[in-house]
Amino acid sequence: MRVHAQELEPRAYSPNPVGVNFLVAGYVHSDGGVLFDPSLPFSDVEATLDAAAVGYGRTFGVFGRSANAALAVPYVTGDVSGNIGETHRSTSRSGLGDIKLKLGINLLGGDALTPREFSQRKPQTTLGASLTVAAPTGQYDPQKLINIGTNRWAFKPEIGVSQPLGHWYLEAYAGVWLFSDNDDFYGGQHREQDPLASLQAHVSYTFRPRLWLAADATWYRGGDTKIDGVRRADLQENTRAGLTLSVPVAARQSLKFTWNEGTSTRIGGDFTTYGVAWQYTWLD
Repeated sequence: MRVHAQELEPRAYSPNPVGVNFLVAGYVHSDGGVLFDPSLPFSDVEATLDAAAVGYGRTFGVFGRSANAALAVPYVTGDVSGNIGETHRSTSRSGLGDIKLKLGINLLGGDALTPREFSQRKPQTTLGASLTVAAPTGQYDPQKLINIGTNRWAFKPEIGVSQPLGHWYLEAYAGVWLFSDNDDFYGGQHREQDPLASLQAHVSYTFRPRLWLAADATWYRGGDTKIDGVRRADLQENTRAGLTLSVPVAARQSLKFTWNEGTSTRIGGDFTTYGVAWQYTWLD
């Protein structure tokens, strides 16, 4: 149950004033098929995943630049069914997922400004960088092939550029997931995974402050694995597309609705995903 590269996150590098706090609670539902290495005896695999997460984020200044940090803790339930050879099997899992920490900084066009200074700034091109860390905190049993957690660390360095054009907002990100080895994979095997590169693009339109709609797309490639030194034919090369709608519901609160689905899938989850997240924002 791994969906690292399927992330679609518009406005991830949009600038904010310093001293802003974010509290987020979200829910995501995904269902669809799962495509495996064709040499494995799995076929007609379907999965339904439900994930709830709570998170906290904060903006601050670093050497005069706007920066931010965010932590998210997910809880996942999933049902998976399919054929192993000629036998149909099904299983369910539920538990805590891998905790994620993200640190970001604006390198260009993102000065560390107070809320008053920020309200008077002229929108401009911004260039940001971030590092996401996924810790092996999720539920994991090495005697089971399907798990909530991954039993390994993952790191994603990424850069992103944003360009405001009136009510329009254009964005492009480039990153790569790097994985440590899992030394206790399914019966004590050693599992390695190659880097997984990803690109994202977003075009959004702001109707009024905090009310905006974005069209999203992502492409990712790589991530093939080796089990006990034997390489598997599981190179991923997939694309997804979706929409994101952000709606203010109170002075400090907003709701974000998301939808995305796979447009091409070589290996991995070919899911349709729906989500909603509530965000509460306050200043120091």
